[in-house]
Amino acid sequence: MRTANISCARSTGTETGRALPGWALLGLALLLAPGGLSRAAEPPPPLLKVNPDPVFPFSREIEAFAKAHEAGPAIRDATLFLGSSSIRLWDIHGSFPDIGTVNRGFGGATTPDVLHYYKRLLPKAKPRSILVYVGENDLAAGATPGEVATNILTLLRQLRSDYPKAHIAYLSLKPSPIRWTLWPKMAAVNMTVAARTRATHFDYLDVGRVLLAPDGLPDASLFRADGLHMNPRGYTLWTRLVDAYLDEAMAADLKPASAS
Repeated sequence: MRTANISCARSTGTETGRALPGWALLGLALLLAPGGLSRAAEPPPPLLKVNPDPVFPFSREIEAFAKAHEAGPAIRDATLFLGSSSIRLWDIHGSFPDIGTVNRGFGGATTPDVLHYYKRLLPKAKPRSILVYVGENDLAAGATPGEVATNILTLLRQLRSDYPKAHIAYLSLKPSPIRWTLWPKMAAVNMTVAARTRATHFDYLDVGRVLLAPDGLPDASLFRADGLHMNPRGYTLWTRLVDAYLDEAMAADLKPASAS
């Protein structure tokens, strides 16, 4: 991320042999003018209050989730999609018309943001399946791969604790043109999270490989002009992978338990 260096020039206006600047003369004239003293003594206007919530940018989206939670009926055996803008921008309902879905993605979210709002992101009824995509923005904000993987696993463990019978899958971090320099760190997060699937009892879906061109670089034709978010062609590839996973999960639920 680029940073801008801003230098502030200070002028004293009282140094020996240097004339007062124009703004100082104007201020002195106003002070000496009739009524100038009273105007100068007036208290400054009150400062605008700053919202102390560090995750304030998401408040409207979280409020929208709360309203949908209160107004809409509970969707039984739904699939919950949880995470950042890659989830939010996905046409979940149109991509999976044959199942109930709940979209709880909000733009720019990091894993700590999802954990912060966790209870307010859950649907009314227990979901049958949960798909999670988060962690990419963490790395872009400067978090280390170890920190990101730890937070992701914390989220997955919480979901497993709250929904012991649900099918939970983590969608791997995706390679995108604008964040290609972060790909080694993303790959490290993916590897760490994938290695914990059995211990934490969740599934891992590699949704990044389908976004790579034959030369091993991100396929720009699958992304929007911003080079970060996928276009409909990219989401079609994700939909195929997730749809196949959900079909297998449903088949597993319908399969009779083997006799002991």
